[in-house]
Amino acid sequence: MNRALLTGDEAVARGAWEAGCRFAAAYPGTPSTEILESLATYPDVYCEWSVNEKVALEAAIGASLAGVRSLAVMKHVGLNVAADPLFSAAYIGVRGGLVIVTADDPGMHSSQNEQDNRFYGLMAKIPVLCPADSQEAKDFIKSAYIISEQFDIPVLLRLTTRIAHSASVVGLEDRAETAPPNYEKQLQKTVLLPAFARLRHRELILRFDRLQAFTEKTPLNRIEWGNPELGIICDGVAYQYAREVFPDASFLKLGMVYPFPAGLVRQFAERVRRLAVIEEVDPFIELQVRALGLTVTGKDTLPRTGELTPAIIRAVFGQQISEHKAEIDLPNRPPALCPGCPHLGLFYALQRQNIIIGGDIGCYTLGALPPHNGLDTCIDMGASITFAHGVDKALANQDPRSRIAVIGDSTFFHSGITGLLNVVYNQSNVITIIADNRTTGMTGHQDHPGTGRTLMGKETVAIDLEQLCRACGITEVVRVDPYLIKETRNTIRRLLNIKKPAVVISQRSCALISARPGAPKKVDAEICSGCRSCLALGCPALSFEQEKALIISTACIGCGMCVEICPKGAIL
Repeated sequence: MNRALLTGDEAVARGAWEAGCRFAAAYPGTPSTEILESLATYPDVYCEWSVNEKVALEAAIGASLAGVRSLAVMKHVGLNVAADPLFSAAYIGVRGGLVIVTADDPGMHSSQNEQDNRFYGLMAKIPVLCPADSQEAKDFIKSAYIISEQFDIPVLLRLTTRIAHSASVVGLEDRAETAPPNYEKQLQKTVLLPAFARLRHRELILRFDRLQAFTEKTPLNRIEWGNPELGIICDGVAYQYAREVFPDASFLKLGMVYPFPAGLVRQFAERVRRLAVIEEVDPFIELQVRALGLTVTGKDTLPRTGELTPAIIRAVFGQQISEHKAEIDLPNRPPALCPGCPHLGLFYALQRQNIIIGGDIGCYTLGALPPHNGLDTCIDMGASITFAHGVDKALANQDPRSRIAVIGDSTFFHSGITGLLNVVYNQSNVITIIADNRTTGMTGHQDHPGTGRTLMGKETVAIDLEQLCRACGITEVVRVDPYLIKETRNTIRRLLNIKKPAVVISQRSCALISARPGAPKKVDAEICSGCRSCLALGCPALSFEQEKALIISTACIGCGMCVEICPKGAIL
């Protein structure tokens, strides 16, 4: 058997390909993005970036009902967007196997919350598998397709950040041949009219009962006997950490955490003296263990927020921490937009305005931080426009501040269009600024409907944002170049005075994907007055030394924004 060093994301892609997956859809989101990027490199499988997670899952449901093994991939908060079709898919079932990958983010490395999506399995009555390394990530997705088709049900595969991004050795196998597409109309199965849905709900309960029996004997769950003084129940990466801290303990490793294997848990608990559950974030396993009437140590001692580490587990359980930790005094380094980022010019133009700004999800969310202090909120994808609309209606004529929404191009396609339609329909005085950097920047430069390219590299229709906004009913749509800061600021000020819905398209390609605009800039120290005006741009290439501005030539891309805002003309 050939072997390769794969991350969890890459292993999921490999497993889907080996399982004969023919259709895969996703919206990029850390820590799940690399799954589709990797899968798209394999033959015989169609892959796409869908406009959002709901669309991705609905398309995967369609492909499944057409008879092919299908995959929908998203980060944890993306499953909130896709929750509507998720619950319906549980009722409907599958024809070709349907696997939904959710990549949770304990510790919120790149997310607005750290929700635990194992609970979606409980709510939707669908199986949940949790791999503990890359080999299991590959193997479990193959098992998920088998379970999906055997029990006529979608299967949720839950990764976490450490599993998704850590690499381990994986055994590689050949691709399995699966049946070709063969769509058949099945009215009572796939049309969830109330009369049919009631029948499908009862059928789901029967399928779930069979899954309950399956989870008691599946090798995805296994007991590893050691010292019976301590028995540990765990899943995912918590298993790796617990094994490191307690190498001699007995373990019940749950690969299929739902339906919950109550009988197996009781069997394990009867043979150990002390029972503990080690899991990240919420007490999903622990709650079900306690429901069996068992005494267990869990979140009464372990933290309910953030990631676990071996050191945390040792400290909680009173183990001696043997490794030496060097004290390193590092300066604080808050996240910052890149040198030459077009969002820098946009946020500089918004400074010192009498405005309330709804923010959104993307690189530009960093505009909320100093020196810009340019956003009031970050709620979820698309909420900038609807937040601004709600504020406008709530304050009406009581607050003189204008209402602005800042949203990225990919996020606008994802879930901003409906908010803009609502602004037009219900007539609020909201100015929507679309920060169009021609890519999905935050997750690594994926294409979207505005770029004219698909995930598989094919040329396609590039949606024109201006035409789209006008079609939504916005009559005042203007384009600006955020590198031209004064012009951008004057445009925004003009629109603030018209008191009607408007859209500003701030269009300039991401500095990481566009050609360098010019040579690095320099500061003439003789002219520089030390006023620090340039530092308000927030560019990481700008610094201050000996009471004078300083440009770090290795970081500067030559965009010229600092040249425009220097009141003394000291930057050349």
